[in-house]
Amino acid sequence: MSDFAEIKIGDSVISLPIIVGTEDEKAIDISVLLAKTGHTTFDVGYKNTGATKSAITFLDGDKGILRYCGYPIEQLAGKSTFIEVCYLLLHRELPTAAQLADFEKNIAAYYELPAEVIAVLDVLPTNMHPMGIMSTLLSTLTGAYPADLEPNASEETHWKNAFRILGHMPAMVAYIYRKQNGLAYIAPSADLDYCGNFLNMMTGKVDKDVVEALNVLLILHADHEQNCSTSTVRIIGSSQANIFASVSGGNQALWGPLHGGANQEVIEMLEEIKAVGRTAEEHISMVKTKTAGVRLMGFGHRVYKNFDPRAQIIKKYCDVVLEKLDIQDPVLGIAKTLEETALSDDYFTSRKLFPNVDFYSGIIYRALGIPMDMFTVMFAFGRMPGWISQWRELRAAKEPIGRPRQVYTGYTSRDYVAIENR
Repeated sequence: MSDFAEIKIGDSVISLPIIVGTEDEKAIDISVLLAKTGHTTFDVGYKNTGATKSAITFLDGDKGILRYCGYPIEQLAGKSTFIEVCYLLLHRELPTAAQLADFEKNIAAYYELPAEVIAVLDVLPTNMHPMGIMSTLLSTLTGAYPADLEPNASEETHWKNAFRILGHMPAMVAYIYRKQNGLAYIAPSADLDYCGNFLNMMTGKVDKDVVEALNVLLILHADHEQNCSTSTVRIIGSSQANIFASVSGGNQALWGPLHGGANQEVIEMLEEIKAVGRTAEEHISMVKTKTAGVRLMGFGHRVYKNFDPRAQIIKKYCDVVLEKLDIQDPVLGIAKTLEETALSDDYFTSRKLFPNVDFYSGIIYRALGIPMDMFTVMFAFGRMPGWISQWRELRAAKEPIGRPRQVYTGYTSRDYVAIENR
C-alpha cells in the first residue's frame, strides 16, 4: 500500500501522507490541505476525523475490543482494582506492589475534602442537579489550590493535582448524595481501601462483594477513547487551562443524555413499563412493531457494532449485587425479564442489539439505592482517571490549541442600515 493518498482538485493533484497506528489504524494526514489547496474538510461531529494521537485506549467497535494501554478490558476487570487501572492509565504500565502502595498513599492523602469545597457544597441549592454540583466542586478546587494552576507548573505539581482529584472524588460524590438526602457527612477511614471508603462515606455500609462490583464498574468506565467528554477535556486543556477547569468541562459534556445519561434512560424506561402495567414481553413486541414512543434503551451501541465487551463483564456482577443485597424491586425484575426476552429473540440478536454497559450499570446503581440523577455522577467518578490521563498526554505532546474550521452558510457582505430606515 502507498504511504500517500492523492487528492485531485481541478487540475491539481497533491499527495497527503498516510499515518498508521500500532493497531494498523490508518489515517490520511490533511494538516497541509488548507495551505496547499485553500480547502478544508467537512465532517459534522468529527465522526471521521482524528484530532490527536493517543497511546491510552484502543477501541475496535466492529470486533468488540477495548484495551487500556494494550491490556484487554476482560483481564483488567477480572484481575485488577480500580486504583491499579488508574495507575496504568496515568503511567501506561502496570505497577509493582511497591509502586501501587505508594500511588495509593499519594491518593489517600487527599481523601479529606478541602474546607473551600465543603463550604461551597453547603451553600448550593438542595434542588441543584448533582452533575451541576459536581462541575461546581471540580472548579472550586482551583480555589483550594490557587498556587498550583500555572500552565507551566512543574511535573511534580501536575502529579499532585492528579492525586488531589482522584483522592477528592469519592468524598465529593458521596457528599453530594448525602447532602441531597439530608444526611450528615461521613469522614473517610484509614482502614478502608478506595472503593470501600466511597461506599462507607455514601451509605455507611461496606460489603466486599459490592466493593468488588464497584471496582469493576469503575474500571469499565475509566476511559473510552476520544468520546465527547474526553475530547472536551483535551480541547479545554489545549488552551493551557488548568486540569481542574478541564475536567469540570468534561463533566459538563458528560451530563448530556446522548453521552453519560444513557443508564438513567434505562431506568426511566423500566419505570414507565411498571407504571403503565406493561409486561416485558409486551414491551419487546411493541419495540419490534415500532410502536410510536416505545424504545428499548440500553441495547446496542453507537460504537460497538457487535457487542459491548464491558456489558458481558458487568452482567456477572449485576447478578452478584442483586443476589447479595436481596433486592425486592419490581423494576429490577422487569429488567431481568426484558434482558432474557430480548436475548432469546432473533429480531434483536440478528441485528446485533445486545445489552450494553449502560443497561447493567443502571440496574446496579438502582440496587445500591443511588438515585437516577446521580447515575451520571457515578459515570464521571469512573471516567476521571481517563480524563486526567488524556489531559496529561495532551500537555506532554505540546499539542496546539484546538481550533475546528467551519463552512460558512450565512449572509454574504451587506451594508449597515440606520435603525430609522429599517
